[in-house]
Amino acid sequence: MKQFIAALSCLTLMCSAAQAQTYLLTPDRVFDGTRMQAGWAVQVEGGRITAAGPALTADGAEIIDLAGMTLMPGLIDAHSHVLLHPYDETPWTDQVLKESEAERVARATNHLRATLMAGFTTLRDLGSEGAAYADVGLKQALEKGVIQGPRLLVAGPAIVATGSYGPKGYHDRAPVLLGAVEADGHDSLIAEVRRQIGGGADWVKVYADYRWGPNGEARPTFSVAELKLIVETAGSSGRPVVAHAGSDEGMRRAIEAGVETIEHGDAGSLETYRLMARRGVAICPTLAAVEAISRYRGWDGAVETAPARVAVKHEQMARALRAKTPICAGSDVGVFDHGDNAWELELMTRYGMSAIDALNAATAGNAKLLHLDDEIGSVAPGMVADLIAAPGDPSLDIATLRNVSFVMQAGEIVKRP
Repeated sequence: MKQFIAALSCLTLMCSAAQAQTYLLTPDRVFDGTRMQAGWAVQVEGGRITAAGPALTADGAEIIDLAGMTLMPGLIDAHSHVLLHPYDETPWTDQVLKESEAERVARATNHLRATLMAGFTTLRDLGSEGAAYADVGLKQALEKGVIQGPRLLVAGPAIVATGSYGPKGYHDRAPVLLGAVEADGHDSLIAEVRRQIGGGADWVKVYADYRWGPNGEARPTFSVAELKLIVETAGSSGRPVVAHAGSDEGMRRAIEAGVETIEHGDAGSLETYRLMARRGVAICPTLAAVEAISRYRGWDGAVETAPARVAVKHEQMARALRAKTPICAGSDVGVFDHGDNAWELELMTRYGMSAIDALNAATAGNAKLLHLDDEIGSVAPGMVADLIAAPGDPSLDIATLRNVSFVMQAGEIVKRP
């Protein structure tokens, strides 16, 4: 698996298109992906970092003065939906059923540019939500330089159990475009996973549970055997599997099956989070999506009036932190505005993480989870020069990441102070 992802990342990172220009970046401090380093400078040449440390000089380099700023690796959002836009603009069902694929792709090109300008240089996009393999096409357009945005790891259409997913509420003879692909059982699941691999998916996403219980609650959708089959089939080609799971049982089945990350995880018990920690399975809590939906429904953001679902997320994060479960930074952006991805990092600190841990999660931590840590996520010689700068010190006030003023992607400056 590692060899395949490494080869894939080389293509994704546009190694052959790196710029020959040499730069010397001089901020007040550098967050290297793990810790804050005062007085460092960073040299970039040929699209990669060639030196990082104090008292650097570089003859012939263009000096980029970043005084008053913190330089750090480009941010990584491990749960995004570039083909969706905020639900208070258009409900999810209407986006899936009423917006043409052409419109959704046109919107996505704007979403990608806004995200890059906000300092997110890599995204894992977890489901095209009814747009088939449009995410693969967007990834290819980015690699060719047709459009501008973060590099993408994509999942194509997610896999769901028959009858579990939406849109719903239509009579049984009405043709309804689903937001994912239904598959069940041995032959069907193998065929669908292979179809997605052939279609260009980097990750395979499965819904291990969904809101299809008798009272609309989240209940498991696949058996452990079915989930293991998905993981085994995907793993044969070097693809990891990611699972949507909100219920404790759905999470446990996915963990036992061998998925690498779990998305949401609201009802996970302390024991389940400890199991994840032992097996190295990460949780993407998607805090910003829950807060956004709560605000769309009238919540004013005040702690004392927080709706039950927000309270559940606080409790979930407390359990995950207590269990020392690996936590990835994944916002579920698309539910809310693209380019506002840093909101997730602010919430991670509000829900109990230190700012340094949140910064690590969105850089070196996410790079490791996505099997890209040999290329991105850290400021060190040899790494691809994905670098951003924001005013002040985000380890003291992480909200400064809402004001990213310098963005370099693979050695090319795409935003200057």
